[in-house]
Amino acid sequence: MSDARFDLLAAARQEMLAEGFQPDFPPEVDQQLIVLKTRPSPAMDGQVRDLRSLAWSSIDNDSSRDLDQAEVAERVNGGIRVRIAIADVDSCVPIGSPIDVHAAEQTTTVYTGIKTFSMLPEELSTDLTSLNEAADRLTIVVEVTVAHDGSVSSADVYRAFIRNQGQLTYNEVGPWLEGTTAPPPKVSGSADLAAQLKLQDEAAQLLMDERNREGALDIDRIEAEPVIADGQVQGVNTRQRNRASELIENFMVAANGAMARTLGNAGVCSIRRVVKTPERWPRMVELAARYGDTLPAEPDSKALNAFLQRRKADDATHYADVSLAVIKLMGPGEYVVTRADDQDQGHFALALHDYTHSTAPNRRFADTVTQRLIKSVLAKQKSPYSDQELDSIARNCTLKEDAARKVERVMNKRIVAVALQRRVGETFAAVVTGVTPKGVFVRVLNPPAEGLLIRGQQGVDVGDKLQVKLVSTDPQRGYIDFVR
Repeated sequence: MSDARFDLLAAARQEMLAEGFQPDFPPEVDQQLIVLKTRPSPAMDGQVRDLRSLAWSSIDNDSSRDLDQAEVAERVNGGIRVRIAIADVDSCVPIGSPIDVHAAEQTTTVYTGIKTFSMLPEELSTDLTSLNEAADRLTIVVEVTVAHDGSVSSADVYRAFIRNQGQLTYNEVGPWLEGTTAPPPKVSGSADLAAQLKLQDEAAQLLMDERNREGALDIDRIEAEPVIADGQVQGVNTRQRNRASELIENFMVAANGAMARTLGNAGVCSIRRVVKTPERWPRMVELAARYGDTLPAEPDSKALNAFLQRRKADDATHYADVSLAVIKLMGPGEYVVTRADDQDQGHFALALHDYTHSTAPNRRFADTVTQRLIKSVLAKQKSPYSDQELDSIARNCTLKEDAARKVERVMNKRIVAVALQRRVGETFAAVVTGVTPKGVFVRVLNPPAEGLLIRGQQGVDVGDKLQVKLVSTDPQRGYIDFVR
């Protein structure tokens, strides 16, 4: 077992540098922040609507301080009108300014568990451009009407001032929407907020049902969520989807689709988020056959989703392993430039033809770029970017997203290794997740951790359930070793 005093923060910084990130902001950024903090608040004008009186609320992770979006809904003829407000980061970060240059290089916020390396200075992402509770903020609002069959019957995009009246979290709202716990204090104290969230949930479920009918994949991942106090790992919790995270997910998909269609209808070149038709589809066919199921010879998202739903119904405990296998075979998403006359490559996993990233400008540069493009359309002005600039931005966003995923994966393994040091010698229920030339890998559920089976691996196969004992951890390499 390695030294329990392993410096996770130093390791995180080293991983950031190794993958091409700059974990510190240059001095020019501080100078720009001084100017931003002293400038007057933006004034109301004829181009910006005043929607501060609406019952906006936000739902995010427990630890989130960079709030990118807030939502409100109302019942109308033809369905439920949903408004999704997105933080107007561009209003504080002009193109070519020091903050913009740094964000364009980094392209994404990186979450290492021990520290969040923000794409934007925290004075912006958690304050000036964050949709914090009781604060007036400039936003881009995407308005959609969700029909009774889950289709989006109309959409509009415009600028507006809003005021978030309830900052909420997935962990407190989700169980309440599912009927398993009492409402959280903010909800129990406001009948209007409770009714608002119920209506939003109704709209989100309609959207999700329609997405499933179209073949959007129902992926269920179990993720490790470190418990950090005073810079030390106290443990690891399990983070799973719930009704509140599904609500936000479905609203964000609707907003991103509406934004992509608005840009397409305007005939402007834009950055799209695509997941191409899987090249490793034959392996997915083999995966289904391993479970006694079948998939067609040609890629079909509806058929794949139906297979996933059957697996979930048959064995919910190990459904996350099937989901993870499908994600790996699917391949990562990427950013591409779509011109007015291009055929959109679409997003296979979401079963969408038109999709962009626009709802997280505090943490993704591609979303900030999309925001600038939509603002130029609304103002009937020329695009702020050339086609060549957008091509370069899209490529860098894809590269940096892949790099961020590597940093986060390595750090997650190290944090779990540190958390499990005090549990060496304990026995866990496990499932075999991989049989490779490098060895047999198993996953334990509590806490969610994957490690190498270094003894007793003979004759086991993927999906087998075992009892394993933890024998060692190595935080430096992120290794966790079990024996049968």
